[in-house]
Amino acid sequence: MPLTPSATRELLASLGHNPKRFLGQNFLVDGNIVRKSLELAQIAPADTVVEIGPGLGTLTNALLETGAHVYAVEKDTTLHAHLASTLAPKHPQTFHLIHGDALDHPLAGLDSALQPFSHSAPSIKVVANLPYAISTPWMDAILSGPLPERMVLMLQQEAAQRYTAGPGTKQYSAISIFLQNAYDIAPGHKVSAACFYPRPDIESYLLHLVRKPRPFIFATETKAAIRACFQQRRKQLGALLRDRLPDGARGDWFDYLATAGQFTPKSRPEEIPPELWTHFPANPPPQTRA
Repeated sequence: MPLTPSATRELLASLGHNPKRFLGQNFLVDGNIVRKSLELAQIAPADTVVEIGPGLGTLTNALLETGAHVYAVEKDTTLHAHLASTLAPKHPQTFHLIHGDALDHPLAGLDSALQPFSHSAPSIKVVANLPYAISTPWMDAILSGPLPERMVLMLQQEAAQRYTAGPGTKQYSAISIFLQNAYDIAPGHKVSAACFYPRPDIESYLLHLVRKPRPFIFATETKAAIRACFQQRRKQLGALLRDRLPDGARGDWFDYLATAGQFTPKSRPEEIPPELWTHFPANPPPQTRA
């Protein structure tokens, strides 16, 4: 598999394929980053690994060579056909490829076989050069459960900063809260634009996430209510929630916030730490800890 810009360009030409910017088709051409991804994910033989948007198969091939079982979803018809004719015959027992949208299949076909919100969460790893255009909606789908045990994701650096941001920062948002209540953030790795072909206009980051021993999964309605709060992040919570929550529920949450961190109805959404949002009294209540 190609790991240089020129070899990647030649392979794309042989396929008659022009990289599609709207699909985030920036192909990894740095072997060190491939090795780093596998190292962070601690890939071992017989592991179950999900890959989103395998593209030309550079990362996919490295995963398969470890002996892992790889489940991949590719939206692009040309690239799907390329993988089906090259990697699939070489790894008929361990490569499971579907043609589709990752937002419909966030775990590449494993989704329907897994029980969401199970107390015995699945032992699945995700290793992916995630298409930038779908990173946040895909992450939101993953955070609805079932939760992979470990994820190593190539992301736009701005997205990685948003996911890992702390309270009081400009990047802190609803997705920060949902992710940080489900995953611990392990040391990752900055990635230069020179590691891709075509070279993107932005810098990237290899985000390393490890599922918490007791991850928290927010209910759909709760997530919607928290997002609504962050649409007016500078507004005081008392004013934001006046017409959104019954008086009793609103008062109980403010009592909890006062005890937990000396926050008041004058506090703003961006000031409340991620763990305190698990007590947010939207209906129905949060799902449970997995």
